[in-house]
Amino acid sequence: MNTPAIDQTKLNDFITRAVGDLSAGYGGVMVSLGGKLGLYQAMAGAGPISAQELAARTACAERYVSEWLNSQAAGGYVDYHAVSQTYELSAEQAMVLADEDSPVYLPHAWNIPASMWFDEAKAIEAFRTGQGVAWADHNGRLFCGVAAFYRNAYRGSLVSAWLPALDGVVERLEAGIDVADIGCGHGHSTLLMADAFPRSRFYGFDAHAASIAEARQLAGEANPGERVRFEVARAADYPGKHYGLICFFDALHDMGDPDAAARHAASTLAADGTVMLIEPFANDRVEDNISPIARLYYAASTTICCAHAISDGGHRVLGAQAGEARLAEVFRKAGFTHIRRAAETPFNLILEVRR
Repeated sequence: MNTPAIDQTKLNDFITRAVGDLSAGYGGVMVSLGGKLGLYQAMAGAGPISAQELAARTACAERYVSEWLNSQAAGGYVDYHAVSQTYELSAEQAMVLADEDSPVYLPHAWNIPASMWFDEAKAIEAFRTGQGVAWADHNGRLFCGVAAFYRNAYRGSLVSAWLPALDGVVERLEAGIDVADIGCGHGHSTLLMADAFPRSRFYGFDAHAASIAEARQLAGEANPGERVRFEVARAADYPGKHYGLICFFDALHDMGDPDAAARHAASTLAADGTVMLIEPFANDRVEDNISPIARLYYAASTTICCAHAISDGGHRVLGAQAGEARLAEVFRKAGFTHIRRAAETPFNLILEVRR
């Protein structure tokens, strides 16, 4: 057997990339710690600050804080001032790391890869057997990580940009219609819409009972009254008829039978109603999905999205990088004729679907 010649430059470049990825994994633990300990929040707007000052502000041990700060400086997550030996969180860094209401706040998102590591044995078994892993069988950090990650993205775009991109939907919401949020999870998307459109009625459905329990608790805190209800139901059998708007927020690709979900949407949608489909951004060909964001989605899809869809029957396993053409095919098979890309972001496709 001939051993292929090694290009040392290519080898070194790839080692650099792989070690950079390993460094990012270590850095994610630091980001999560910084968020949970309030270290970033204490630095936001404070200007240059020493390790001793930050430790005092956060009631943490200085030696740990000092080492954590150095990890942040080494990764470019804070700025280091060598003359004064102080550290500073810029306004831009604070948007991503300290402001929990920012649409680009990321520390909570590290719960998702943490859950993937916890569930590694289940993923190995799934690879070897071809069986699925149900959503409820994942580590609990997955649920809070997904909910928190998407909550801020929806808060930043759903009411201000995505709904207005749909033809006539905002006007109908303002007048008052029934809205179904399918796969609502913890209900953040449902409650955001309910707060913005007080004349409409909102129904959140999810097959995961623990998520519905959390959604009901959040609804109790928001107090939207009888206009919002959360129920345990699957995407192919939730109750109700004549919905003016049916929403799928980053959920369709997780379902074991998206075709049945689309057919049920067709049977429960009002004649002049609209389906809003929010899905992870993807192009239609693998070769056009070579990017850090696509890598993130493909990885999550491997152990979470595809795994759940397989556990849920696996009739059509879309995955988190389905692309517009495959998504449109699902709804055309269900009898929808109008499918339009209404908007997009680096992370999401927003499709408008009507009869």
